Formats: sequence, structure tokens, C-alpha cells
Amino acid sequence: MRRILIASALSLTLGFPVSGRATMYEVDSAHTSAQFAIRHLMVSTVRGDFRKVTGMVNLDEKDVTKSTIDAKIDVASINTGIEKRDEHLRSPDFFDVAKHPTMTFKSKKIEKAGEGKLKVTGDLTLHGTTKEVVLDFEGNLTPVKDPMGKTRIGGMATTKINRKDFGLAWNKALETGGVVVGEEATITIDTELTQTQAAAAAPAPTASGMMQKATDKAVDKAMDKATDKAMDSVLGK
Repeated sequence: MRRILIASALSLTLGFPVSGRATMYEVDSAHTSAQFAIRHLMVSTVRGDFRKVTGMVNLDEKDVTKSTIDAKIDVASINTGIEKRDEHLRSPDFFDVAKHPTMTFKSKKIEKAGEGKLKVTGDLTLHGTTKEVVLDFEGNLTPVKDPMGKTRIGGMATTKINRKDFGLAWNKALETGGVVVGEEATITIDTELTQTQAAAAAPAPTASGMMQKATDKAVDKAMDKATDKAMDSVLGK
């Protein structure tokens, strides 16, 4: 009877939060590229990419706005198709990969922007400087199975940044006016992600199990107190 009364009291005061289902996805570097485009000599556009992109996405399947993104790019993997130009881009004139080997992106806010579209706000750290940027994402977050049985999602994200905001200020003036390298860079990230194989976890405690444990603990404490009181009475304390 005592257990029933205590259980009834606890049921009025205890609550058990229920969280949404989240799934971890890892960037598939073999099917992901971070591309950029920037004006050259005021007359053309140079395009390139970074070949080594890694990262994790914690996808909340019930509410995508509660998901998180953490990505990293190996800056030394830059490729524009011209090795001499790539070496210059790796030098202190530009990315200075010896001091700043990676750039990172960590999401802070995700908002829905239409069917299959999101706006992802986060911190981009590049060349030792961190600035907030907004990525426009469009893709398929409904998991699909590949022929090997792996679960995948994917999409494309775009944004524009001013390279001078990140301390990438090298340039040369042209005799005819203008400069060698433009300031605004357009960034496009095509990504494919694979669901990670999570280690088997112990079953989550149920509300009834947690209630029973709390009840047993309360009862044991009450019985210990009653026993101590009875022993004190017997010993004349």
C-alpha cells in the first residue's frame, strides 16, 4: 500500500521528456566537392575546388531545423587545374596553408526555405578568421539505399563571400583599371552523406521503469528511517 501511495505522488511530480529521433550522417568525400568561382583580370572567371572535405551531420528526422552540421576542408587540397597557380594560392599571399591548413563550418541555425530548401546559418573559419555566413541548401533529405545497402542523403549548398573579410587581400592593379583577382567568391558545395553505423546501445529506460526505480528508492529510504526509529526505541535512545 505504501508503495502505491508513493508511486501516485511521484506520478504527479515527475515528467519524462521525449526527444525527436536524430541520425548521424558522415560526409562521403568520394562524392563531395567544395567548388569556388572568382573573377580574373575583370574579364573571365576562374573555377576550382577543394578535393578533401569531411564532416558530420546530425539529422533530426522529425524537425530538420534542430539538425546540426560540422564540416572541415583541407585547404591544401585546392585544385584549379594549374599547379603553379595552386602553389600560389597555398602560399602566404592567399590561404597560407602552413599556418591555416583547414577551414571549418559549424551550423548555428537552420530554417526551412521551401520544399526541399533550407537556409543554414553558421560560422565559417577561414585563414584564421571566423565570420557568419548563410548557406542556401537544396536537396533530398529523404534517406535512400544504395546498391551496397548503405543509407544516403545529399544536396547542394551555395553562398557568396568577400575574400577580404577573411584576410585574403592579395591583389595587383591593372594598367587599364581594375585588379587581377576579384573580391567576391561564389561557393558551391555538392555533398553526399552516408548514415553512420552506430554502436549498439542499451535500451532506453521506459517511463514505467524509471517510475519503479524512483518508487523503490523512496520506499527503501522510508523503511530505513522507520527501522532506525524502532531500533532507537528498543535501545532506549
